[in-house]
Amino acid sequence: MKQLVLSKIAVGLWLSALLSACTSNPFTETMESPYIADPHSYARPDESRVDALHLDLRVDFEQRQLRGAAVWTLAPEHGDSLVLDTYDLNIDSVLVDLVPVAFTLSSKDPILGQALTLPLTPTAREVRIVYSTQPGARALQWLEPSQTAGKKHPFLFTQSQAILARTWLPCQDSPGLRYRYTANIQAPAGMMALMSATNPTKRSSDGRYSFEMEIPVPAYLMALAVGDIDFKAVGPRTGVYAEPSMLEKSVYEFGEMEAMLEAAEALYGPYAWGKYDVLVLPPSFPFGGMENPRLTFATPTILTGDRSLVSLIAHELAHSWSGNLVTNATWNDFWLNEGFTVYFENRIMEAVYGSEYAEMLAGIGYADMVEEIAELEAKGELDKTSLKANMAGTDPDDGVGPIAYDKGYHFLRLIDETVGRKRFDDFLRNYFTENAFSSMHTERFVQILKDSLGAEALAGIDIDDWIYGTGLPANCPKPVSPRFTRVDAARAKFIAGESVDQQQYAAWSTHEWVYFIRGFSAAETRLIPALDEQFSFSTSTNAEILSVWFSYVMKNQPGYAKKNGIFYKALEQFLVEVGRRKFLMPTYKAMKESGSIDLAKSIYAKARPNYHAVARQSVDALLGE
Repeated sequence: MKQLVLSKIAVGLWLSALLSACTSNPFTETMESPYIADPHSYARPDESRVDALHLDLRVDFEQRQLRGAAVWTLAPEHGDSLVLDTYDLNIDSVLVDLVPVAFTLSSKDPILGQALTLPLTPTAREVRIVYSTQPGARALQWLEPSQTAGKKHPFLFTQSQAILARTWLPCQDSPGLRYRYTANIQAPAGMMALMSATNPTKRSSDGRYSFEMEIPVPAYLMALAVGDIDFKAVGPRTGVYAEPSMLEKSVYEFGEMEAMLEAAEALYGPYAWGKYDVLVLPPSFPFGGMENPRLTFATPTILTGDRSLVSLIAHELAHSWSGNLVTNATWNDFWLNEGFTVYFENRIMEAVYGSEYAEMLAGIGYADMVEEIAELEAKGELDKTSLKANMAGTDPDDGVGPIAYDKGYHFLRLIDETVGRKRFDDFLRNYFTENAFSSMHTERFVQILKDSLGAEALAGIDIDDWIYGTGLPANCPKPVSPRFTRVDAARAKFIAGESVDQQQYAAWSTHEWVYFIRGFSAAETRLIPALDEQFSFSTSTNAEILSVWFSYVMKNQPGYAKKNGIFYKALEQFLVEVGRRKFLMPTYKAMKESGSIDLAKSIYAKARPNYHAVARQSVDALLGE
C-alpha cells in the first residue's frame, strides 16, 4: 500500500499555524486519543483500529454498483481480531497480509447493518477486503441522465453522514475515529470523479483518477461524486464544480467564497484543508449542503441569482473548523458539530454582510427552534429537546433539526453575550487550535469551557439546564431584526388592505420573503388568492419561498390546490424535482395534517424514485408508506 505522508501544503498550513499551540503532532494525538463508546458502531477500536485506507473502485452505472477493494493499514498495536461496520455489502474475500482468512458477518440490524469480524495475527499489518455495493446502497444515489441538468450523462453522489459510509465502504464508521486515505477510481471515460480529497480540475480522457487525503478524517466525511462535471476557480483557494449548464450561474452565486474564507480565518485561525471547493449537485440531494473536506456538496436550490442563500456556504465552510477539525465524538454529541457551526456561520455572515443581515438569519433560526420545541412538547417528546442527545437504538439522522443547530447556537450566543465577544472569540480560537484533528464529547467540552472561562464569568448560565434540560431556558437570547420589523409593518399594511410599496418589496432578500409568508396566520387564509396574485408565489423559482408558501397554503386552505391549476402544477413539480428534506417534510406534513394525505401519497408515488434514501426514509415514515 502507498505510504501516506503530509503534503507540503499541509505542512505549511497546519504545522506552522497549529503546532505552535500544541506540544506534539496533532495527528499522533488523534490516533492515541481515548475512544468514547459509540452506540452506532460495531467497531472495537480499543482492541484494533485502522490507521489508513487505500480504496480501489470501479464505478458501474449500468449495474449501479461500486466494485473493487478496500485496503486498510492497521495501527501498530492491535488485538487478535478486527471489527468493521458494513451494511448490505457483498464481501467476496478478506486477506490479511495477502493471505486469505475466514470472516464472519453478524445478523443484520436495520439501523446498524452487520459487523464484519476477521482474525489478525500479532504481526498483521494490512487487511484487504474485496467487495461490491448493492444497487440500493443507502449512501449512493444513481441518477439517470433525465434527472440531471444536462440530461446527457448519468450522475452518482454519496451521502455518508451519519452512518451510511458503511453502505459503500467496510469501515470503522464512528465520528470519533479518523484515518488517512488514498483512492484510485475508475469512472466512465470522459466523466469527472471527485472525492473529499485532492481533486482534479480537468477531466481525464480514460476516466481514471487518483486521490489523496493526507489529513485523518472520520468515515462520515468520505465522499465520491461522478458525473458530467466541470470546474472554475472563484479565488486563489476556492472554486466551483458543477454540470456545464449550471457552472457560470454557480460561479456567480458563490463569487464571495474567498471573502468568506478570509473572514473565517480572521475569526478562528488558519484554514487547515488547503482548498475549499463546492460541488453543485442535482436537485435530488437530500440536504442543503454536506461539509465533505475540500469539497462541500451543495443543493442547487440555493442558486437564486441574488446570492441571498449563500449563508449555506458559510455554514459548510464553518464546518471546516467545527466538525471537520474538532468532531463530535458520537452522534449523541451532534450539537457540538452543528450548534458551533451555526454560531460560526452567523459570525461569517456578519463579517461579510453586516450585523443586520446576520440578525435576520438568527431570527429565522429562533423561530424554527421555538416551533420545533412546541411540536415535540405536544407529542410528549420533550426529552428530544436536550442538547446532549440519547440516540441509542435510533437512526442518528433523526437528530438533524433545530435542537442541535439552533438551540446549540443560542447556547453559544448566550455565552458570547455573557462573557463578552472578545473573550469568547479568544476561547473559540484556542479551542479549535488545541483540539485540532480530534474528537470531542459534551462533558469534555463543558470542562474545557469552565476551565478556560471560569465559574465566575459563567455564573449566570445554568450549563446543565441548557445541555441536559428540556425545552428552552428562560435566559435564551432572542434575536431582534430591524429588517424583520419592517417586514412586520409591510405585512400589517397588506392585511389592512393598504397600498403595496413595490419598491420596498423589490429590495427584500429571500429571508424577508420567507418571514413575510410565515407571519400570516390561519385567520388570514382568505388572503391567499390575493397574495398569489400580487406576488406570484406559486410561480416563484426560489425553493425557499416555494416551500413556505406551499406549506402555508396546504395547511390552511388545501382546497386552493384543487381550484388553482397553476398552484397544483407548481406543487407537484416542486415535490417531484426537489429532493431536499428540509423542503419535503414540512410540505408533505402540511398536506397530511390538513386531510390531503391522498394527494400527498399520489404526488409522492411519482416523486419517490427521484429521492435519496435519506429523504425516502423520512417521507415513508411520515406518510405511512
